[in-house]
Amino acid sequence: MKMNQAYHVKIDSFEGPLDLLLHLINRYEIDIYDIPVAQITEQYMQYIHTMQHLELNIASEYLVMAATLLAIKSQMLLPKQEIDEEFDDYDEDPREELMHRLIEYRKYKEAADHLKEKENDANQIFTRPPVVFDEIEMKHPVIQGDISIYDMLGALGKMLERKKWTQPLDTKIKRVEVSIEQRMSEVVKIVKASKQGITFDRLFSERTRSHIVVTFMALLELMKDAQVYCKQEKHFEELYVFYLED
Repeated sequence: MKMNQAYHVKIDSFEGPLDLLLHLINRYEIDIYDIPVAQITEQYMQYIHTMQHLELNIASEYLVMAATLLAIKSQMLLPKQEIDEEFDDYDEDPREELMHRLIEYRKYKEAADHLKEKENDANQIFTRPPVVFDEIEMKHPVIQGDISIYDMLGALGKMLERKKWTQPLDTKIKRVEVSIEQRMSEVVKIVKASKQGITFDRLFSERTRSHIVVTFMALLELMKDAQVYCKQEKHFEELYVFYLED
C-alpha cells in the first residue's frame, strides 16, 4: 500500500513563487535587471522537484511560474530577428514582464519588512507606573538565525542528491508511524546533546518518505516554537541545527 494519501503536507511558510525567485536572485547574487533565465529556471525547478519528491502540496501558482520560466527560456533560445530600421520593429525582451513583477514584489516586501520592524520597535515602548524590579529574571532576546524555509528546502534537496535518495523511496506503511510530536521530541534530544550543533543531514537517518517528511515538519515546528534554530556561515555551505537555550 502506498503512502500517497497519508503524507500530503501543506507548509504555510511558502509565500509564493515570486518570493522563491527573489530568494534565488539574492542567494546567487543575480542582477534583477539581467536575469540569466537558464540558471534561474534550473534552480527553481530543483526546488519544485524537491517539493514534489516529498509530496508536499504545491500551490498551482508555483507550477504556473515554472511553465512561465520554461516558456521564457524557450523564447530566449530562439534566434534573434534582425531589426528593420525602416519600420522600427522592436522585439521585446521576454524577461521584461517577469523583471517588472519581481521589482514590484521586492518593493512591497521591503515595505512590509520595514513596517514589521517599526511594529516590533513600537511593541518595546510602553509606559507604566514606577515598579520595583526585585527578583525579576532578565531574559536575553531570542535569536533564531536568518535561515528561510527555502534555505532548508535547498539543503534537503542537496542531501537527497548526495545520499542518492532521488530514486523512489520506501513508501510502504509500517504498523507504527512516528507522529510529528514524537519526532519533535527526538530531534530536540539529538540537537540538545550536541553543544556544537548538528548537521542538517544527520537528522535524516532513514530512507523512507515518512521519516523524511515528518523530520522536516518537526524541524519547522521546533523553529517556530523557538526550541532550535538553523545557521549557515555562508551560502551553499553546510546547514547546522542548534538547540536554543532558555
